[in-house]
Amino acid sequence: MSTSPLLINEPSISRAWAKTILHVLSHPGKTISPLIVSITGFDQNQVPEDVVFRATVDAALETANEQSAHTVANTIFPESLWRLAKCDRQRLYELYIQSFPRLQALAKRQNRRGLYFERLIRWHPEGKNINQLEWIIGQYHNRASVRRSALQACVFDPRRDHIPDAQLGFPCLQQISFVPEGTSLIMNAFYAKQSLFQKAYGNYLGLCRLGAFMAGEMGLTLERVNITIGVAELEMLTKSNPVVKDLKHAAELLCSPAAAA
Repeated sequence: MSTSPLLINEPSISRAWAKTILHVLSHPGKTISPLIVSITGFDQNQVPEDVVFRATVDAALETANEQSAHTVANTIFPESLWRLAKCDRQRLYELYIQSFPRLQALAKRQNRRGLYFERLIRWHPEGKNINQLEWIIGQYHNRASVRRSALQACVFDPRRDHIPDAQLGFPCLQQISFVPEGTSLIMNAFYAKQSLFQKAYGNYLGLCRLGAFMAGEMGLTLERVNITIGVAELEMLTKSNPVVKDLKHAAELLCSPAAAA
C-alpha cells in the first residue's frame, strides 16, 4: 500500500470511479491510501455521469447481492423525496423524518445505526435536534460575511460511534464542508474508510446530489466536489472475479481516448 496521495480529477462521477478502479487493478494490492477524488462538470447544478456506465456498475452490484448506486446515494441525499417535495426543502425535511423509520427498516443491518442525511438534518446532542444543512443555508443568507469554518456539518459522533466493534459499516463519512467562491460552491467531504466496489460510486453520486441541492438553496452554482478518503479498499472481491473483469472492461472503454473525444 502506497502512502503517497492519489488524486483522481475528472469531469464526471463515472470517469472518477472508473479511473479509481483501474488504478487499483493495475497496481499491487487492493488499497489506496490516501485517495482524493475531485469531480467537476456540473452544468446548472446537474450531476455529471454516464448513465450507461452506471447501469453496468449496478448490474455488477446486483450480481454480488449489493445495494444499487442509487440506494447508497439516497443515504446521503434522498433524491426521490426531493422530487416528491417539489424542490421545497422544508417539505423535504418533513418527508424524510416521517419516512425515516421505514427507510431504516428497508435495510435493517446496514441502517440500524442511522443514515447520513438523517444525521445531517437531525443531529441531536444533549437532547436537541439540529438541522445542520438548514443552519448552514441560513448563515450564508443571513450574514453579510460568514466565517468559512462555520459552513460545515458533522456525521461522526464520538458518543455514539466510538465503540469497540470489530466491523462498523456506519458512519464512514465523517464530515462535510461548503466553500462559497463568488457565485460558485465547492464541497469537501472526508471518509475515514471507503469500500470501492460496494459503496464508492453511490457515495460519489449522493455527495454530488447533496452538493447540487446545497448550491441551489444557497443561490450558487456547484463547481467542484472534493472527496478525501483515508483508506479506499476493493473489499470482498478478488481481482480475478468475473464481476471485476467486466467492470474493468467497461471502465477501460469509458476512459479510452475514443470515449473522451
